[in-house]
Amino acid sequence: MRLFRVFKILSVFFRYGLDEFFFYRHQNGLLNQLVKYLFFWRQLSVPRGNRLRLALETLGPIFVKFGQALSTRRDLLPPDIADELALLQDRVAPFPGLQAKKMLEEVYQKPLEQVFKTFDIEPVASASVAQVHFATLFSGEEVAVKLLRPRVHQMIARDVALLYTIAHLIERFIPASRRLHPIEVIQEFEKHLKDELDLMVEASNASQLRRNFADRRLLIIPEIYWDFCDASVMVMERMNGTPISQVNKLRSMGIDIPKLARDGVEIFFTQVFRDGFFHADMHPGNIQVAEDGRYIGLDFGIVGTLNKTDKNYLAQNFIAFFRRDYARVALAHIEAGWVPADTRPDEFESAIRSVCEPIFDKPLKDISFGKVLLRLFQVSRRFNMEVQPQLVLLQKTLLNVEGLGRDLDPELDLWKTAKPYLEKWMSEQVGVRGLLKAIKHEGGQWVGLIPELPRLIHHSLNQQHSNQFQTDIKAIQQQNQSLQRWLMVILFLMGLLIGGEVAQWVM
Repeated sequence: MRLFRVFKILSVFFRYGLDEFFFYRHQNGLLNQLVKYLFFWRQLSVPRGNRLRLALETLGPIFVKFGQALSTRRDLLPPDIADELALLQDRVAPFPGLQAKKMLEEVYQKPLEQVFKTFDIEPVASASVAQVHFATLFSGEEVAVKLLRPRVHQMIARDVALLYTIAHLIERFIPASRRLHPIEVIQEFEKHLKDELDLMVEASNASQLRRNFADRRLLIIPEIYWDFCDASVMVMERMNGTPISQVNKLRSMGIDIPKLARDGVEIFFTQVFRDGFFHADMHPGNIQVAEDGRYIGLDFGIVGTLNKTDKNYLAQNFIAFFRRDYARVALAHIEAGWVPADTRPDEFESAIRSVCEPIFDKPLKDISFGKVLLRLFQVSRRFNMEVQPQLVLLQKTLLNVEGLGRDLDPELDLWKTAKPYLEKWMSEQVGVRGLLKAIKHEGGQWVGLIPELPRLIHHSLNQQHSNQFQTDIKAIQQQNQSLQRWLMVILFLMGLLIGGEVAQWVM
């Protein structure tokens, strides 16, 4: 089956004339003549961007997602190709509305007329994994009904299996590729794809983001109607916004475009560093703008998460970058094991400086992102820098954010815009504010350990193996020392508060 799929990919590749992108430039080359002979019926008169888009649609969801990712980077693509790939964001060829109606009736086990007061048979948007229809509930709410494509699970499983085969072959025959962890990267990709194919997971992602941005100051997330949701169907509040890609229309509406770009950066860093939970598919097809200039989020199938360790590490690295403290960045990478332990910090620092210095204090329009990427690849290869699979989604999302910012406001300085949010977050994690926050969240657990200490000691005394006994005693000592330290801190803070009250009373 995988071999057949490879032949299918090659067939589509040549049928749509994609070979001209990669293999040759001269029209009279030998390979060109051979392909012309084998695929004499292909129509190369169709523009190349159109052919590329049609080929990706023909090959299925994973290839469409690749095209979507490329479409966010207009700075790396010729305009004709970028315009066509942008259609993949929400204009993939839909499946028939009558088929969608039949699928919904199978889910709800009743005629669709008994579920929705009205249902638009024509989809309003169609993407790689699902398509969307507008409807009205009997209670009066206008909703959007998202429905998975037929056989999408099988199509994605087939291509993921092919990606695994390619990754294994790469690792086996190209030893230098192992630092890139291709298998682990595909595992991470597969995990998020599985979540995207369960619309109950997507609905829960939307609910979490809605809670995180409950003030709706910058970002609006639609409400989920859980009674109508299923693994293959999600029903949510209908949003009425303007696609963020329609910049000229947004200007005509009076939207402050530079502010919109800055707000996008704030939303991203708030999701990453405050919440550790971020929308990881921020291409223009998933983002609209309300009349008052707020963002509207759509399509929550792919989200990323970061633990406290990842957030602290990334924040320290970002801030060190913004302060141009390249020595700190180099040491952080070595300490985290991202580069070999025997790496010379001064050499690595110099390499990082050579990448970052040319892009600081420059607006996005003056940065050649292609050159930056090329330089980063060269540095990573030279120092055997390992790819971190758990951060692949974050890196992808940061590229999307940078691409959106470039489209909205080419004068945007991404670094200066992001720096205040990171410094604010760091100030909340360290110092007195961080200490008070830790006491608030974990103090109850520390107090709860105190009554357990006698039982832990008694349990340790009954252990048969002396090394286990020593381990338990050491753990208890550490807990005791930790409790003593925090109790001293709590008592000290209480003393300050009481002292302040007494001084106020005396005055």
